[in-house]
Amino acid sequence: MDNLNTHTPAALYEAFAPTEARRLLERLEIHYTPKHGSWLNMAEIELSVLARQCLEQRIPDQQTLAEEVGAWETERNAYESSIDWRFRTEEARIKLKHLYPEIVQEPSYDPNLP
Repeated sequence: MDNLNTHTPAALYEAFAPTEARRLLERLEIHYTPKHGSWLNMAEIELSVLARQCLEQRIPDQQTLAEEVGAWETERNAYESSIDWRFRTEEARIKLKHLYPEIVQEPSYDPNLP
C-alpha cells in the first residue's frame, strides 16, 4: 500500500459499518511502500502481466487458481523476465522540470573584497 493519506485502516470505518470494517481489517496485512520506491511500480507491472497472461479465463475454484498462478510464476521465473525502465532520471529532469528544484549557484564570498 502506498503512503497516500487516505490509505489507512480508518478509511475502512468510513466506508463500512464498524463490525464489517473490523472484520476486513483483521484479514489485512498492510505493508507500506517506501515513499519514493519503484518496487511498487514493478509489482503493478507484474500483476498486470499476470492478469493478461493467466487470469483472462474463468477459474472455477481457489485450488485451480493457485495451480494456474503457480505454473505462470514458474514459467515467468524460468524466462527470467525483467523490467526495462525507459524513463531515466535525465529525461525526468527535462520532462518534469517543474517538479525539480532549480539549483542556483551563489557567488563565492571573498572576505578580502570591499
